[in-house]
Amino acid sequence: MPPLDPHHAVYAGSFDPVTLGHVDIVRRGANVFDRLTVGIGINPDKRPLFSPDERQSLMERVFDGLDNVEVRCFEGLTVDFVRERRAGVMLRGVRTLTDIEAEFTMALANRALSTEVETVFLMAGEGFSHISSTLIKQIAQMGGELTRQKLSEFVPRPVIEPLIAKLRHDGSGGASTG
Repeated sequence: MPPLDPHHAVYAGSFDPVTLGHVDIVRRGANVFDRLTVGIGINPDKRPLFSPDERQSLMERVFDGLDNVEVRCFEGLTVDFVRERRAGVMLRGVRTLTDIEAEFTMALANRALSTEVETVFLMAGEGFSHISSTLIKQIAQMGGELTRQKLSEFVPRPVIEPLIAKLRHDGSGGASTG
């Protein structure tokens, strides 16, 4: 098997929904690495708002035009997905000191699982450190005439309408069953 490519990084997450913070990390990562794979993790124990295919479609729209970025779904351990993609780097975004502590612990665990994969951290841009998927879902659920305008400060434009439609169809914040 060929060696892992140190110029290829994987940025993995649930991206439910993708936020402007995620977009910031992907764009900056795409400037640092020759290739960047965005890995959408599928966790069977969670009930996501958007299906894996919906998340992939939304992210492909958001990152259209970034020629060195590809979007893929995966199941299982992130470090295994990184190796399957033949990437040498796992890219992680961190917003707060709490994120740094958790990510440091995860990086040590990943190193124990695969010594050839390096973890690289990018700090969230100052305008994005407060953004979380939970906050975004709360704003979308509350409704009101300013919802779209407020959401545009947190998520890419292609995500706004699908997000509002999902949350208004199924107010629980989980995937609809109907």
